[in-house]
Amino acid sequence: MTVAENPTTVAPGTVPLRRNRRFQTLWAGSAAAMLGTCVADTAYPLLLLAMTGSPTLAGAFGAVQFGASVLFGLHGGAVADRHDRRRVLIVADTVRLLTALSVAVALLAHRLTVPHTLLAAAAIGATMAYGGPARMLALRAVVPPEQLRQALSQDELRVNGAALAGPPLAGLLLGLGRAVPFLATVLASAAALGASIAVRFDNDSGSGATDEAADGGKEKGAVFAGLRYLLTDPTLRATVLVTVALNLAGSAMLLAVMVLLRDHGTSEAGTGLALTGEAVGGLLGAPLVTRLHRTLAPGVLLLAVAWSAALLFLVPALAGGPVVVFAALAAMSLGVPALRVMLDVLVFQQVPEAMRGRAVAATMTLLMAGLPVGTMTAGLLLDHLPATTVLPLLAALLAAGLLPLTLGRSLRGTSWPKA
Repeated sequence: MTVAENPTTVAPGTVPLRRNRRFQTLWAGSAAAMLGTCVADTAYPLLLLAMTGSPTLAGAFGAVQFGASVLFGLHGGAVADRHDRRRVLIVADTVRLLTALSVAVALLAHRLTVPHTLLAAAAIGATMAYGGPARMLALRAVVPPEQLRQALSQDELRVNGAALAGPPLAGLLLGLGRAVPFLATVLASAAALGASIAVRFDNDSGSGATDEAADGGKEKGAVFAGLRYLLTDPTLRATVLVTVALNLAGSAMLLAVMVLLRDHGTSEAGTGLALTGEAVGGLLGAPLVTRLHRTLAPGVLLLAVAWSAALLFLVPALAGGPVVVFAALAAMSLGVPALRVMLDVLVFQQVPEAMRGRAVAATMTLLMAGLPVGTMTAGLLLDHLPATTVLPLLAALLAAGLLPLTLGRSLRGTSWPKA
């Protein structure tokens, strides 16, 4: 029986997920960390803009943060395979806490500088690179395989809930004082650190990585082993490439709709509300994960979501406005939680344990690298073309990339792995 045929089957004697203390504690800590990150991602650029009046310096925070994540991403996976993942997560959470605390103290002392803020961006990006794979693998270690989809679906609520609540919460806290959102980030990081310390998950004992994993992280070229594994297997390669293309095109589309809304005279507040459609769609899509996985084969699901995104790119170009943009983004994001869970089940579950951290890190690095590339590409296009032209062009480029993978057999022939 494949998982898709009955994905909710639970083995006799298995503790229900809601009573799994280790998972729920780890999930709560991860939710706090994600909310703190989303608050910081909004608060730092706004703070830099208030301090300097320079949009370039405000944008530099995100560029430095993503740059550090990409730079250290593959090494973060190798570290997760060679060392005790729980300890890696504890160190990452500690660094993030100390970083936020240093900024808050500097603000309270009126000593915060731009270099300090950009160093904080680099530190946050590095913690994402090293803590991200460890956190993803920790979740797998505290739930039985038959509950993995349910656990990952709950994790999608964390991601999208934080994305929805973070930006307005950051604005509200900034209104109370410049240091307030960073003090809130300190508290969120402390909650995440407490959960990481409380939950033991490596090999169900917290004793560290397996000998196989530890040895696997030391061979020559080990940092790139996960990336090579993904790109060598035809099915995994096609799955990752479609996901990266969708991420790249999606980030480009977001900038295009921002320009489109500005050209339509939409206020900044209206634009912000319209862009929350992405998080709302993700929240609404999280409960659909099991149903979509039961109904569609993984390759069909991936291609269906990607092709629907290409078509939805056209909607704002044909009928611009904040309501239309909100609806298009929400519709586009409905299938994203199912895709993220699919990526975990179809890709990460199939990678040998000895290189699973590196495979996770390679995928995360490719996805993160797509964000600045997509935004930069859209920016170059928007310098010469109106947004109503750029959006159909992005749709056409995405469709051109999807066509050979749709006609091939690598994706259409995939099936869910057996439980």
